[in-house]
Parts: sequence; structure tokens; C-alpha cells
Amino acid sequence: MKNYDVVIIGAGAAGLMCALTAGQRGRKILVLDHSDRMGKKIVISGGGRCNFTNLYLDAKCYISSNPHFCKSALNRFSQYDFISLVEKHDVPYQQRQLGQLFCNENAVEILNLLLEECRLSGVKIQNRCIIKNIEKDDCFTVKANSESYVTESLVIATGGLSMPRIGATGFGYEIAEQFGLKVLSRQPGLVPLTFSNDDLEHFSDLSGISAVATASCNGHSFRESILFTHRGVSGPVILQISNYWQPGDEVVINLLPDIDLAKTIKRWQKERPKAELKNLIGELLSRRVAHRWLELWYHSKPVNQYNENEIEEVANIFHTWRIRPSDTEGYNVAEVTRGGVDTNELSSKTFEARKTKGLYFIGEVVDVTGWLGGYNLQWAWSSGFCAGQFV
Repeated sequence: MKNYDVVIIGAGAAGLMCALTAGQRGRKILVLDHSDRMGKKIVISGGGRCNFTNLYLDAKCYISSNPHFCKSALNRFSQYDFISLVEKHDVPYQQRQLGQLFCNENAVEILNLLLEECRLSGVKIQNRCIIKNIEKDDCFTVKANSESYVTESLVIATGGLSMPRIGATGFGYEIAEQFGLKVLSRQPGLVPLTFSNDDLEHFSDLSGISAVATASCNGHSFRESILFTHRGVSGPVILQISNYWQPGDEVVINLLPDIDLAKTIKRWQKERPKAELKNLIGELLSRRVAHRWLELWYHSKPVNQYNENEIEEVANIFHTWRIRPSDTEGYNVAEVTRGGVDTNELSSKTFEARKTKGLYFIGEVVDVTGWLGGYNLQWAWSSGFCAGQFV
């Protein structure tokens, strides 16, 4: 039986941040992970370049049953704090659209800086470690593989259900329930949406086409790229709106968000009166999409043959395309998990469970879900840092 001040289950973004932070305080730290390699989700994030934070960090960019819960942690360890760590390790990075920060070269650099900070802080990391049992008396006893570890503080940083192909499981939720914490319902987040049968018939052959669009649902709206797939719609704007979508909800998509199509058609009537409307709209949008929309909802004819009402109707079908998705693509491709351990069960300052002294939950396992664009990794850094100050 081996004794540690802190045992952290999960060697992902939140777990490693917590470990290095607590290690810097002189705590004796052990990190256990079931995977063969640490930080798999970090390495594949941002298309392998790791979108590690966002300059425009704001609590409004997070979804939770308690929207105020994340504020303390984000303020105490901000995007600028993590940027300082990146710069300390001379990792070159770049700013892309909407404040997103990416590594110039490889996401492994972010994992390596975390592992190096852990090494400097004396943190021990053990992978290929299967947790068999967790018990609590005065301290926690964690049985893993053939060893037992005794610790004052136990941190659950196991992530959510998204991306099971790289090892995601519901283990963290099981531990929460074992100790009597409420776990809220979970759904895939930042995930493509699938068409209903009728829409699938009409649009599946448009797979691969992309455009800038706005998508709106339940009072929220985003403007980014949309991508047609053989099963539905994807792209950043759809991933964003999926966080606010529930089964049965309608999503409204504006395929020409930067153009007043009605005014544009009226201008064409003067400038290009004999041109077919579907070909003119095809110059603004994918030709195939423009043709399909007019085939389905309107007839195409020379632009000078449209009256005022017809112009408004045509504009409406491009500006307010309404779909009622049948489902999402699920956890296999979801970037995050919505829901999780109820924030009312945790201290927003320390992340300690209110019902169980010495038990902490951080990162994706908690009911805090960020937007696409570096927000979820920043939540991992912030929650991990804050717990690391108290374990």
C-alpha cells in the first residue's frame, strides 16, 4: 500500500493541470490513467494543432445548469495565464478567427509542456492503470491493477463520454454516484446533426458542399461555416448550435447571411434581366445548392419575370431554411459531453464535493460545456488549476 497526498484519476488536460499545480505546492502527487498514452484528446484537438484557448473568453460562452459556476475559475486562471505557460515553454502559436489560439506546429507541444511541468514538480504518472475499487474511510483507498493507494485527496478528471474510440468512458459519473453526488443527464455536444428522412432524400447528395451561414435555435445564433454531409449538416456553425439543440427542436439556417437577397434580385432585374435566377444565386452560393433550393420550393425563370411577392418568397427560402434534425451523430464524433456532475454538488472555489471531504471533480466530467474554439480546453486548465490550489 502506497501513500500520496493527492491521487488524480485521468491524465488529460484537467488532470495534468491539477497535478502540476498541486505539485508546485510540494504535494506528493500520483496520476492514474487507463490509457496507454496520456493526453490523447489534447493531441488530436484542433486538427492536431490544439486550439488551446480563446482570447475572447467569457462565462457566457459556457453552458451549465448554473451559469455562474464557471466564473470564479475562469477569473482565477484566465486565458492569459495559460498563454504565459505556453510562452514560457517557447511554443509558437497563432491567432485564427474569433480569437482562437492554435499551435503553429503540433498539439503534442501542449502535452509535452504539461508533462514537463509535472516532471519538474515531482508528479508521478502511471498509465495502463485499471481502477478496480475506490473506498473512503478517513482517507481514500484506490485499488488499481495490483496496487492499493491511500490518499487524503482524490481528484476525478476522467472527462466525459465523447470520443470513446480514444478511451472515453462514464467512469467519472459512476464515482460521483457512488459518493451520492447528483449527475445530470448527458448528451453529445459540439456534434453534427442528422437529417430527417425527408431531408435526407433531398440533401444527402450535396455532401461536401460548404458555405458561410448563420444557424439559430432556442434563442441562440452563430455565424460560421456549414458543411453538408451524407447524413446531415456539420461544420463549426452546426457544432456550435448543437449545444443548444434538443430532440424535436427546429434549427433555422440563413445560407446568405451577408446578402439581402430580395434587394439583390431587384438589382439583377435591372442589370441582368434575362439571366436565370438559379444561375445568379449560384454565383453567391454553391450552384448545386441554389439549383436544389429552387427545384424544391420554387420554379426558376429569368429574373425579370418575378413579381414583388415572388421575390420575397425566394429570398425567404434561402434566408430561413428550416430543418428539424432527427438526431446528432452521437458521442463517436462529439467533441464534448453536455451535462455531468451537478455543479450544485461542488464548491466553485475548490471543486471539492460538498458531501465528501477530499473528493474533487474537474474538467469535462462536470456540468460545464464550452463553445467550440478553445473554450473547453480553457475550462480544463482553469478547473484543474483551481482544484490544484486546494488538494
